[in-house]
Amino acid sequence: MAPVRAVKRIVVIGAGTMGNGIAQTAAVSGFQVTMTDVFPEALARGEETVRRSIEKLAEKGRITPAQHAAALELRTSLDLDSVAGADLVIEAATEDPEVKLKLFANLDRLAPEGTVLASNTSSISLTRIGGATRRPENVVGMHFFNPVPLMTLLEVVRGLETSQATVDLASDVGRRMGKTPVEVKDSPGFISNRILCPMINEAIYTLEEGVGSAEAIDTVMKLGMRHPMGPLELADLIGLDVVLWVMQVLHHDLGEDKYRPAPLLRRMVDAGRLGRKTGAGFYEYPG
Repeated sequence: MAPVRAVKRIVVIGAGTMGNGIAQTAAVSGFQVTMTDVFPEALARGEETVRRSIEKLAEKGRITPAQHAAALELRTSLDLDSVAGADLVIEAATEDPEVKLKLFANLDRLAPEGTVLASNTSSISLTRIGGATRRPENVVGMHFFNPVPLMTLLEVVRGLETSQATVDLASDVGRRMGKTPVEVKDSPGFISNRILCPMINEAIYTLEEGVGSAEAIDTVMKLGMRHPMGPLELADLIGLDVVLWVMQVLHHDLGEDKYRPAPLLRRMVDAGRLGRKTGAGFYEYPG
């Protein structure tokens, strides 16, 4: 077993909402970052999102000129071979087990010995992901939260074979990125989604049964429970497809009926109403 490498160079796999947020945050924190995606259009959108975001943060004085300059050094690539120079790889690709298992097998083949392979998965077993590689001791979950530049929590997920050195490295990188790392066991949904997604699912059942409107449900939770966002607003931000996927994982892996996805959630995903990213979910997002 090779020792884990000290982290200077990070490669982020995936330029979507989570990927570009992780890449931006790592770059602002002084790491040498390359963001990759297999789709040129997605990579271009991700790069533009990072540029706009850091410009706004700089204008508001929330990052220093040095951090602004560091973020502008972010590199992009369409080639997975870019992981050959990485000390840490953070995967933020599609939340699909088969995609991730194939990707991690390739990352294991391409990344240097001792490079830690991290996944931003919100629900898929890190033990299973690690089993797709020849270095399960160097595979760990780094579950960031949206929007990554602003949310300070980082769930560090230990798979069955994950070494303490790998957990410590992921936690240290998280702290250097301004996050508060919390170590959690590799269990369906981890801590965050084991609690959050069933609450959102119950809010969808409440809406479907006509107990209250979307606005009423969200207002009750914001004013009565002091939640900054209502559960249906939050579902639109997360993406209804992601919420459905997590609920399916919880229902399948834990086997309890309380995790059964609400029929309305399935219908909305089938209709392509996924929330903010498609312009419509429980609310409309014109433009």
